[in-house]
Amino acid sequence: MLTETSLSIWGWGSLGIVLFLITFGPFVIFYLTFYILCFVGGGLVVTLLFGKTNSEKYLEQCEHSFLPPTSTGVPKCLEEMKREARTIKIDRRLTGANIIDEPLQQVIQFSLRDYVQYWYYTLSDDESFLLEIRQTLQNALIQFATRSKEIDWQPYFTTRIVDDFGTHLRVFRKAQQKITEKDDQVKGTAEDLVDTFFEVEVEMEKEVCRDLVCTSPKDEEGFLRDLCEVLLYLLLPPGDFQNKIMRYFVREILARGILLPLINQLSDPDYINQYVIWMIRDSNCNYEAFMNIIKLSDNIGELEAVRDKAAEELQYLRSLDTAGDDINTIKNQINSLLFVKKVCDSRIQRLQSGKEINTVKLAANFGKLCTVPLDSILVDNVALQFFMDYMQQTGGQAHLFFWMTVEGYRVTAQQQLEVLLSRQRDGKHQTNQTKGLLRAAAVGIYEQYLSEKASPRVTVDDYLVAKLADTLNHEDPTPEIFDDIQRKVYELMLRDERFYPSFRQNALYVRMLAELDMLKDPSFRGSDDGDGESFNGSPTGSINLSLDDLSNVSSDDSVQLHAYISDTGVCNDHGKTYALYAITVHRRNLNSEEMWKTYRRYSDFHDFHMRITEQLLLAPEMMKASPALAHYVYDFLENKAYSKGKGDFARKMDTFVNPLRNSMRNVSNAVKSLPDSLAEGMTKMSDNMGKMSERLGQDIKQSFFKVPPLIPKTDSDPEHRRVSAQLDDNVDDNIPLRVMLLLMDEVFDLKERNQWLRRNIKNLLQQLIRATYGDTINRKIVDHVDWMTSPEQVADSVKRFRDAFWPNGILAETVPCRDKSIRMRTRVAGKTKLLAIMPDELKHIIGAETTRKGILRVFEMFQHNQLNRRMVYVFLEGFLETLFPQYKFRELFNKLHSRSKQMQKYKQKLQTTQAPSLQKR
Repeated sequence: MLTETSLSIWGWGSLGIVLFLITFGPFVIFYLTFYILCFVGGGLVVTLLFGKTNSEKYLEQCEHSFLPPTSTGVPKCLEEMKREARTIKIDRRLTGANIIDEPLQQVIQFSLRDYVQYWYYTLSDDESFLLEIRQTLQNALIQFATRSKEIDWQPYFTTRIVDDFGTHLRVFRKAQQKITEKDDQVKGTAEDLVDTFFEVEVEMEKEVCRDLVCTSPKDEEGFLRDLCEVLLYLLLPPGDFQNKIMRYFVREILARGILLPLINQLSDPDYINQYVIWMIRDSNCNYEAFMNIIKLSDNIGELEAVRDKAAEELQYLRSLDTAGDDINTIKNQINSLLFVKKVCDSRIQRLQSGKEINTVKLAANFGKLCTVPLDSILVDNVALQFFMDYMQQTGGQAHLFFWMTVEGYRVTAQQQLEVLLSRQRDGKHQTNQTKGLLRAAAVGIYEQYLSEKASPRVTVDDYLVAKLADTLNHEDPTPEIFDDIQRKVYELMLRDERFYPSFRQNALYVRMLAELDMLKDPSFRGSDDGDGESFNGSPTGSINLSLDDLSNVSSDDSVQLHAYISDTGVCNDHGKTYALYAITVHRRNLNSEEMWKTYRRYSDFHDFHMRITEQLLLAPEMMKASPALAHYVYDFLENKAYSKGKGDFARKMDTFVNPLRNSMRNVSNAVKSLPDSLAEGMTKMSDNMGKMSERLGQDIKQSFFKVPPLIPKTDSDPEHRRVSAQLDDNVDDNIPLRVMLLLMDEVFDLKERNQWLRRNIKNLLQQLIRATYGDTINRKIVDHVDWMTSPEQVADSVKRFRDAFWPNGILAETVPCRDKSIRMRTRVAGKTKLLAIMPDELKHIIGAETTRKGILRVFEMFQHNQLNRRMVYVFLEGFLETLFPQYKFRELFNKLHSRSKQMQKYKQKLQTTQAPSLQKR
C-alpha cells in the first residue's frame, strides 16, 4: 500500500514537472532561482537600513542625554565674531611726500570700494578684513617708494628704454624683411607678421621669447599673477605674505584690477593713434602728405573709410543752397573731394585686382625719368651717395673721391689764407706754418690720387700731372692749384660712358630719383580697370611754391604777374630724356591781359634760382627796387628758348663752395673780434683744419674700399644682436648723440647704406648738439630725468592715473570699441600728421623715400596689439630689473617665459644643428 502510494506521488510529481517544463520552457528553473535570490537579498538590505537608521537615532539621543555641551569649535568662533571689533590704526603716510600720498590714498580707497567692498558686504559687515587689505597694500607701497628713492633712474631713461625701443623696432624691421623674402607674390597677413616677429625675437634675444604672454589671454593673466606674487614677496612683511587669503586678494587686485586694464589700454593701436594725433595737435595737416598716404596705403579698410567719408561730405555740400562767392568755394571743395574719392577707388581697385606696381620698377621699365645733371648730383648729399655706390661698382670711385677731396681742400685753403691775411694785417705772422700745412695737404692729395704709387690712380693727361708736380715743388700752394685736373676729372665722369651716362640707365639712378622725391606714384587715367598708366615724375610741389612767391611781382606797380606749372611731361631730344614743365603765365596791367605757355627743364629752374639768389632779391619789395631781377624773371617766363647765365661748371662750383665760403668768412670775422688769447686758440684750431683734405680722402677710402664678406651671416652679425651691442665707443658717453644716432639707425635703416652717409649724419648731429648746448647738454638731460622723478611729477602721474580710471571719483565705464571706419580714418590722420611734421632738411640729408619709409615703418609697428604688448612688457621688465638690481629678475623672467612655443622650436633647431658637429668630434 505504501509502495503504491509513493509510486503514485512520484508519478504525479514527475508528471507535474514534465507538464511544467513543457508549459514554461526548460529555463524556468533558472528564472525561479533568480527571483528567490532577489527576494531574499532585498529583505536583508531593508533590514540593514532600518537597523542603521534606528541605531543613529538612538546614539544621537544618548549623546544629547549623557554628554555635556562643548564651547570650542564653531560656537566659539561665532562668539568671537559677535564681540566688538578692535580698532585698527592705519598710518596714511606712504612715500614721505604729502602731494603723492593724497592721490595714492584715493587710488587705494577707490580700488577697495569697486573691487572688494561691492561683494564683501553681501557676506559680512565686519570692517577688519578690509582694513587688513588696506594695510597690506600700504606696506607694499611704502617698501616700493623706499626702494625707488635709492635708484638712479638716469641710465634707465636714457639708455635702457632707448635700447629696448630700438631693439623692438629692429625685430619688427627684420620680420618685415622676412615676410617680403618669403614670397613677393603673396602678401603676408597680420598673423604671419606676428608669428615672424616672435621668431626673430627669439633669434635675437636667444634666451627669452614673449609670444605666449602677448598672444594668449590665459597665459598673460597667469604671468601677471606670478609677477605680482613675486613683488608681494619682496615688498610685504613675512607675516602678511604668509596669509594666503590676504595675499591672493591683493594679488588679484593688482593683476586683474590695475595692471591688466592698464596694459590693455597702452597696447590698443587706436589709443596710440589718438595719442599721437594729440601730441602733434599743433601741426596742420599737409594736403601733399595726405595724398601721399592715400596713394601709398595698402590697407583697403583705410581707403574705404576715407572714400566713404568723402562721399558723405560730398552729399552734404551738394545739399547746401548757396550763392555768390560761397558757390565758388563749395565747388572747389567738391572738386577736391571728388579727386580724393577717385584716388581711393583707383587704389582699392588695384589692391583687389592684385595689380600693385612698384614705382621704382615701373619707372625703370618705362624709362620716363627726370634728368638730374651731374653737377646737381655732386652737390646733393642724397644723390651723391647713390652715385658713389655706382662708381664703386664700376671701379671709378677714385675719380669721384679725388673730386670731393679737392673740394674739401679748396674750402680749407681759402679759409686758412683768409685767416692768415687777417692776422698779417694785425701784425701777427704765421706764414710759414700755414703754408706748410697747405703744402702737406696738397702733396697728400697728389700722392694718394695722382702719383705713380697711387692705387687706384686717377687717369688724366700726363702733362697736367707734371705741371701740378712742378707747381708743388717751386710755388706756394693756392686754393686753385687742382682746378685744371679737377675740371678734367669732372668732364671724364660726365662724358665717359662708364660713369654718368651709364648711371642714368642704372637702377640706382631710379632709386636716387625716388629719394629726391622726383619719382611719383603712377596715376591711372582713362579706363576704369586701371590698365592705362601714365607716369608723372615732377617735383611740382616745391616749384609751385617758388613760383607762387613770385606772383604779383614786377618792377612796375601797374603790372601783375602770376605763373604756375600747368602740366608736366618727358621729352626725348637727340637720345637724351629729361623732364619738361609747362608753365602757364598770366600778365595783367591797366589796359590789357596776356596769357601764354612756356616750357622749361629742371636745370633751367636751378639756374634761375641761382641767379636770383645771388642778388638776394626774392622778397617782392626788393624785386620792385631791382630792375635787373625783374629782367631775369621775364627772361625766364617768356615763351622763348632760355639762355643760361652761367656755365655748368660755374653753377656747380658756386652751389657747392659759396655756402662753405660764407661760413668760413663768418668764422674769420668772429676770430678778429675775439681777444688775443681766444683768437690765438681759435687760430690754432683752424690751423689744424689744414689736414682736413687728407683725412677726408682717407675716410672715404676706408669707407668704400672694403672687401665684401666671404661668409654668410651668423649669430654674431650685428643685425642679429641688440642695438646697444654695436654703439661706437666715442658715442656712448654723449647721451643725446647716442639716442639720436641709435634711433636714426633703426628708424631709417642707415646701417644698410654706405658708411659715408652715416658718418656725415653723425658729424652733423655732433655739430648740432655742440652748437645748441655745448658740453652742458648731458647735465641738462640728467636734470630733466631728476625733474621727471621729482615728487611733483610723480604726484601728477598718479593723479592722471586716478582721473583716467576713476573720473570724478566714479569707476570709468568700459570704453566702447569705436567703429571700424573711425579707427581707420584715425590711422590715416595719424600717418598724415607724422609725415607732415618731418622737416625738409631731414629729407635732404637721408632722402625723401627713406624718410617716408622710416616714418611709416614706425607707425605700422604700433598697429599690432600683440607687438605693443610685447613692448610694454619689455619696458616693465626693464623697470623691475632697475628697481631690484640685487635680485635675479632676468633669470626669473626667462623662467616665466620658458613655456614659449617659439623658444622650444629654437632650442630644437639648435640641437639639430649642433648634433652633426658633436658627432664629428
